[in-house]
Amino acid sequence: MKQLTRRDLISLEQYASDRARLRSEVIAHKQLRNVQVGPNMTWCFEDYTTIRYQVLEMLRAERIFESDGIQGELDAYNPLIPDGSNWKVTLLVEFPDPGERRTALEKLIGVEDRCWIRVSEMERVFAIADEDMERENDEKTSAVHFLRFELSPSMVDAMKSGGSLSIGVDHDNYRHLLSPLPGPIRDALSRDLD
Repeated sequence: MKQLTRRDLISLEQYASDRARLRSEVIAHKQLRNVQVGPNMTWCFEDYTTIRYQVLEMLRAERIFESDGIQGELDAYNPLIPDGSNWKVTLLVEFPDPGERRTALEKLIGVEDRCWIRVSEMERVFAIADEDMERENDEKTSAVHFLRFELSPSMVDAMKSGGSLSIGVDHDNYRHLLSPLPGPIRDALSRDLD
């Protein structure tokens, strides 16, 4: 999948006039890329479209017009675009109540390393988590993590041939499984692989 460049962006003025339409398109696009794993986790499978939108939102929110600032955002977000043999996921740990969230994050230390995918009946692949920075400490984990799932060539071939996809979390305090993922989601994720 291609990386974002400045040529892929539009001016902030143009974005302001197109924002409602683009937001609606991205929300529809994400319906096949955001997966609820148990009651308190969402996996957001990122791609070119989701990251382009995120960069445009950041440029707008931060009022970034300068070339260096724009390049900085591209450099920060491009690593979240899958590159043909993997999926990249923003993991959101969601507890609406602040007290419940604090307690849960204390119990979920290491959960990002216990997230996995499985293509057909092949071995599970556990996430490579938070390559950019550490997001937990001895007391609690973060509510947001960035995951990468590396697939072998045989897994990529199986996905392209219609193989099933299961995902799950295997943590002592959070065990959930989705098997298999619905066909439309599986198909959308297959298109990330080349």
